[in-house]
Amino acid sequence: MSELRQECLWESITQPTVASQALAGEYKADVCVIGAGITGLSAAIHLLEQGKSVVLLEAWKVGHGGSGRNVGLVNAGTWIRPDDVEATLGVEQGGRLNKVLGEAPGEVFAMIERLGIDCQAQHKGNLHMAHNATGLADLEARHEQWRRRGADVELLRGAECQEYCGTDKISAALLDRRAGTINPMGYTQGLAAAVQRLGGKLFQQSPVEGLTRDGDGWRVATDRGSVRADKVVISTGAYTEGDWSHLQKHFFRGYYYQVASKPLQGAAADRILPHGQGSWDTRTVLSSIRRDDQGRLLLGSLGRVDNKPAWFVRSWADRIQSHYFPELGKVEWEVHWTGCIDFTPDHLMRLFEPASGVVAVTGYNGRGNTTGTVIGRALAEFLLKDDPDHLPIPFSPMKPVSAPSLRTAFYESGFSLYHAGQCLRVVL
Repeated sequence: MSELRQECLWESITQPTVASQALAGEYKADVCVIGAGITGLSAAIHLLEQGKSVVLLEAWKVGHGGSGRNVGLVNAGTWIRPDDVEATLGVEQGGRLNKVLGEAPGEVFAMIERLGIDCQAQHKGNLHMAHNATGLADLEARHEQWRRRGADVELLRGAECQEYCGTDKISAALLDRRAGTINPMGYTQGLAAAVQRLGGKLFQQSPVEGLTRDGDGWRVATDRGSVRADKVVISTGAYTEGDWSHLQKHFFRGYYYQVASKPLQGAAADRILPHGQGSWDTRTVLSSIRRDDQGRLLLGSLGRVDNKPAWFVRSWADRIQSHYFPELGKVEWEVHWTGCIDFTPDHLMRLFEPASGVVAVTGYNGRGNTTGTVIGRALAEFLLKDDPDHLPIPFSPMKPVSAPSLRTAFYESGFSLYHAGQCLRVVL
């Protein structure tokens, strides 16, 4: 049996596009962007294209956080149903957010084409798979609600559903043709390369230690230098560090792990998601399923396995694979990795303006590829025009999430118990 390594697949197969240079000395810019993930890079690109000077500061390296470690699903909308979004935010604000995020996959794929990014992009839709009657009822509601809003979605059933999914364990699946898949590290690295082509300065291994007023602007300090900027974008997501921003009080951390096989060949492998979609099921503790361009099978779920032994990870992956795709036989698992998600209690993001000239965002709830792309643009447009009408939702008051550490521990304990049950074949 081959070794199952703890390593992010996307990082191992993606060549870095920018040099890893740390900030040293003093710099000036129109805008300083903190966090070189998808949101920060998207904001920087739109600012640079409008003639603004931009410095980006990344605490680790491009793609280190959720931007480079996620499943690579380019999904429309939010985690919750569109009607629920409008019930929470109101019809006008919720409707606007539904429209923006419903169109977000198209914006991602347009950025990829416009900037010439090589990231295994497949704009062929994604599949939300009903695992039981309750899951089917959820998909029927989502189908009706999105169709009412003019979305290109279809509820597949019976033989057609099984052919698309590649398994007879799913009786219905919601095909969202707006969606698709990418190599998220490739996408993030491609955005970073575009920032540098446009003249932006990008510094990695440069964690921010302080953000203070400096005249009518701001001084962003690291251990070896600083940036003097008129305006600041904070886009650090679940990987926010330090008390200087206070943002880590406005979400609770959750985790998501993935396990990738060695490349698969043969008729049994070819029947899995044969039309190129990514997928996930309707379980509360969901399983995601997709292929990459080398034929690997990628399985994932909520929770973390970076703190668990390899036998546990392999046992879980074997259980999911043997349930959905028993005809594959024994699969060799190659790598596993864990990423972090910024969750909010209502599963909706928050936009903040903690001070004049400073904007921030948290709470993508696992939809960062699309949400980060469009929110980066929206924040750039707001800073350029000082007009909140360019934002998909208004700025929120800074009200901390109650007991974020306890929420994280509670959810992680539940996920671990569920996955242990799956390994023991008590639940699925």
